[in-house]
Amino acid sequence: MKNKFYQYILQLQNQITSGLEAVDGLAKFREDIWERPEGGGGRTRVIENGNVIEKGGVNISAVHGKLPEAMQKMFNVGEADFFACGLSLVIHPKSPMVPTVHANWRYFEMYDDNGKVINSWFGGGQDLTPYYLFEEDAKHFHQVCKNSCDKHNPGFYPKFKTQCDAYFWNAHRNEARGIGGLFFDYCKETEQMSMENWFNFVTEVGNSFLEAYVPIVQKRKDLEYTSAQKTWQEIRRGRYVEFNLVHDKGTLFGLKTNGRIESILMSLPPHVQWVYDHHPEVGSAEEKLIKVLENPVDWIV
Repeated sequence: MKNKFYQYILQLQNQITSGLEAVDGLAKFREDIWERPEGGGGRTRVIENGNVIEKGGVNISAVHGKLPEAMQKMFNVGEADFFACGLSLVIHPKSPMVPTVHANWRYFEMYDDNGKVINSWFGGGQDLTPYYLFEEDAKHFHQVCKNSCDKHNPGFYPKFKTQCDAYFWNAHRNEARGIGGLFFDYCKETEQMSMENWFNFVTEVGNSFLEAYVPIVQKRKDLEYTSAQKTWQEIRRGRYVEFNLVHDKGTLFGLKTNGRIESILMSLPPHVQWVYDHHPEVGSAEEKLIKVLENPVDWIV
């Protein structure tokens, strides 16, 4: 399974970077191949200063070795060997009318002293972070997510949508990072779902990413915007950074397993503002967004 999923993310990275280069029309991804001293490595692709994309990354990695002590505590296990691979992406558009997007699909194995797999699971998801709320865009993104889920289990979308709203919650701000999507983790073999079933589901979601995001980009990328709206985008990006550095398990996992720092922190946007005690104008489009972030919405009724 680990080889099968790794081959999949190699192909998916090519598919997504090609699709994003096409919609940007100017910038190309720069590629870095890196190795992790303890075992494994990855292929980082970063795009900057395009027509549409200000900064973004689509990274894959496959790392293995001894499970670090911090991760042993997280999983409540003793010493063990592990393997983890996945694709992680974040795209920060230039225009505040185009939402930031994040996605991740991953697979994890743990082994006993004889190299036998004693635990394995899939995780991942995709979520949208707009700066100005276009409800039809939110509905489109969630509908694509739901379509992918419904092909495998009609209960998946409501469950994983709720988990996404809960996970991407900036507790210290009492607001969501964005308008959600899907989040699933520790997807293990059960009587109802084999690991092959989970593979089929996770790859279904991965294959839907461009369909979920690119039409929104194409619809919003040429809209005019003001310097004040760009400032708002940068203030909201500050909240994005706060979540990634304070709460995000993927970032913490990378830092605690001696991951490649440039790849881990490529999710951070290039221009950010923190304005003291900032509040949007009452009745404004900015306030409309905040009210939605304070109370997650069911976009598919």
